Amino acid sequence: MKQIHVLRLTLVVALGGLLFGYDTAVISGATQALQTYFSLSPAQLGFAAASALIGCVAGAAIAGVLSSRYGRRGALIVAALLFLVSAIGSAVAASDFSFIIYRIIGGIGVGIASMVSPMYIAEIAPSEKRGALVACNQFAIIFGMLVVYFVNYGIALLGPESWLNQVGWRYMFGSEAIPAGLFLLLLFTVPETPRWLAMKGRNQQARQLLQACNPSSDIEPLWRDIVASLEHKSVSIREQGLTGLVVIGVLLSVFQQVTGINVFLYYAPTILKGFSNSSIDIALLQTILVGAVNLLFTVVAIFTVDKFGRRPLMMIGAGIMSVSIFAIGTAAYFHAIGGYLLFFVLAYIAAFAFSLGPVTWVLLSEIFPNSVRSKALSIAILAQWVANYVVSQTFPIMNAKSGWVYQTFNGGFPFWLYGVMGIFTIVFIYRWVPETKGRSLEQLEMLWHKQPESAVFGEKSHSH
Repeated sequence: MKQIHVLRLTLVVALGGLLFGYDTAVISGATQALQTYFSLSPAQLGFAAASALIGCVAGAAIAGVLSSRYGRRGALIVAALLFLVSAIGSAVAASDFSFIIYRIIGGIGVGIASMVSPMYIAEIAPSEKRGALVACNQFAIIFGMLVVYFVNYGIALLGPESWLNQVGWRYMFGSEAIPAGLFLLLLFTVPETPRWLAMKGRNQQARQLLQACNPSSDIEPLWRDIVASLEHKSVSIREQGLTGLVVIGVLLSVFQQVTGINVFLYYAPTILKGFSNSSIDIALLQTILVGAVNLLFTVVAIFTVDKFGRRPLMMIGAGIMSVSIFAIGTAAYFHAIGGYLLFFVLAYIAAFAFSLGPVTWVLLSEIFPNSVRSKALSIAILAQWVANYVVSQTFPIMNAKSGWVYQTFNGGFPFWLYGVMGIFTIVFIYRWVPETKGRSLEQLEMLWHKQPESAVFGEKSHSH
């Protein structure tokens, strides 16, 4: 088998991340048009906008079974088909009910891709480059969001508002068919992962592929580790003593969300408009600035995660996020609102982008043993989408000016709450999350199997 360039495989599979970002953000430019075209009440509009999240939860729930049975590539092909069906269906939907169904279908694709894309990359990447390559998936997610902001803006310029409300919004959703179709076609050019092939007993193919991905390395030690790791394949998570490890994965996912990131991604124009007397146009421009900072500092993570390690980036980032969001909450409480708060918003976004954003995905893709990776990762990503939904639904309630929480704390409470969660995140990372930099997936697995579960939650978190 000729040499396989892992970077090319990463870029193809990261298109799943791009579609993740594209699909979740495409609705941002069409909410007003949807409300007008389908005569939606505010509650109906909210459900139409959030319906994709229902699909995300379902997709994460089935991704483990799909990727175990049909392979990592097979699961991604299913996701690509769902993206394509959702894009075309949403564009031609004749009623709000059918529109919601197609958005849920797209959400299922997002849920599958959100789990399988980073897992595929982790399973084919050399250990010394794994962090950077998995972080490329987060870059693709943010890039997908930025791309669709500009696509929506370009479509909106094609005609007057009446045209946008009647026809233009359909082009916004239909535009996703282009990257979805490209993703589907390119997936047929990538192989399965060697670890999944080994799991299925296809050892000759697995060895050849492993050598093709690591042409200048002696793969025999790694191959022996992979074979040894699969001795546990018929044993459950609990029987392997890995329940605590799954809890770590779930908490990593939850802390990524409860520190408030999606509040800024989903409600940025509303929040930024509240910080000054600027118009909504200025707030939208600042939102693009938020997206650009997010993208730039994700690149910082790509270049530093394998050099400095996972734990330092996570703790430093969570610390900056907490300080920034406490400052925002305190300014709101004391009515000290002003344009200067944009600095703290951008600092918060930058910190997330080089830490909790990409590095959480890196850790989730590499901490679980081969034999349970699909199932355990599916549980962790399911928890992530549930936490995302809870945070996204509770922020508008806490931020409602007529509510007791807002009136008591002048709008500062939700930001303080996210700041406290950031402090909990630092303690959690320091106490319970091990450093994984530079180790093969099988070396990490031996760490769990050689130690009792209590050690996984103890001294091992400080090992390098």
